[in-house]
Amino acid sequence: MGQYDNVVAVILGGGAGSRLFPLTQERSKPAVPLGGTYRLIDVPVSNCINSEITQIFVLTQYNSASLNRHISRTYRFSSFSTGFVEVLAAEQTKDNPEWFQGTADAVRQMLPHLRDWRVDTLLILSGDHLYRMDYRNFLKRHFDTGADLTVSVIPCQQREAEEFGLLKTNSTGEIVEFKEKPKGDALEQMRVDTARFGLSEAEAEKRPFLASMGIYVFNYNRLVELLQTDNSWVDFGREIIPAAIEKYTVQAHLFKEYWEDIGTIGAFYEANLDLASPLPKFNFFDASAPIYTRSRYLPPSKLNSCDIDNSMVSEGSILSGVRARGSIIGLRSRIDAGVDIDRSIIMGSDVFETIDEIRANIANGKPHIGIGQNVTISKAIIDKNVRIGNNVRLVNRENIENFDAPDGSYYIREGIIIVPKGGIIKDGTEI
Repeated sequence: MGQYDNVVAVILGGGAGSRLFPLTQERSKPAVPLGGTYRLIDVPVSNCINSEITQIFVLTQYNSASLNRHISRTYRFSSFSTGFVEVLAAEQTKDNPEWFQGTADAVRQMLPHLRDWRVDTLLILSGDHLYRMDYRNFLKRHFDTGADLTVSVIPCQQREAEEFGLLKTNSTGEIVEFKEKPKGDALEQMRVDTARFGLSEAEAEKRPFLASMGIYVFNYNRLVELLQTDNSWVDFGREIIPAAIEKYTVQAHLFKEYWEDIGTIGAFYEANLDLASPLPKFNFFDASAPIYTRSRYLPPSKLNSCDIDNSMVSEGSILSGVRARGSIIGLRSRIDAGVDIDRSIIMGSDVFETIDEIRANIANGKPHIGIGQNVTISKAIIDKNVRIGNNVRLVNRENIENFDAPDGSYYIREGIIIVPKGGIIKDGTEI
């Protein structure tokens, strides 16, 4: 029996992923590609595996084929272990005819699936955060303090604070007050001296709030009691955490490393591009705690006459005469001569087109999968399997903040051009 055999991790995959639309148009949020090679789900699952927690459920409203395929091909544990990673989609039953109504409701609806596991501790994680954490430290804090619930918290600045659930603790780290996304005076009342948690005076002054990271360790029986108290309680931040503070022992676990919520297009774009910088805030090259993903057995990338700087190029790509700056170029990208890519994410392709298929497409006036000749792309996200013709300019020259093309061929979010999965941009198009 392993030390964590009675710990089950539940990763909340989110609802429709509307904040990440159109990247979530055809896939669930955990399946959104990250860093050229990975998917969002790889981060919490890898953190679990590196922390010796191998019983993992992923909850999602939308049971996308790509998420199922990715998980079944990536996370296969030995038949002699109890390890598994399993996707649970919202399912309509006689008792529950509804979709998940919130984070807590999602967990309430999956409790029947936990009955066969001798669970005493539930680790609840989010599917759209970028960070590296050893959950064993989180669990140790929970067990050492005898808590019924432990909330992982991060010190944050005022400008970020109103986007999170904020909390106050007493001298022993027990949470005594929690407010979900407070504004104005209510926000000011949640200031704390974060120097008490080991921050330097300067850091404590800069980050005077304690924000919930939206990840929790629950005593399983206490969570069941809370979820059964009132079926109208559907959200951890708004209802379950405040009720737990009143009734049970709730502790804070401080996390001081890099953590980013990448649930919006802007945050997703910035976090991805930072990965390509010389000293990224999140390091995929940490061999002591690797981020796992699917082995694809692709050939090395081939770069001919290219000028590429501060960028990441994933395997299986063919780049000819390409200039790229501060960008991420994903798997199986085929990019032709005279292409200039600046601060953009090119997600690549799920397939290689043969030379014959490329010739047939060109003969029919259809671009190949990838990017044609003499194309300029700036501040954009090009999703998978996109076909961009020759002499195209994607530069948002009018600095539009938000826009939906009537034909769905492209979108603009927070000034970032997005071409959705499988999109076609014809020769000579200017955006």
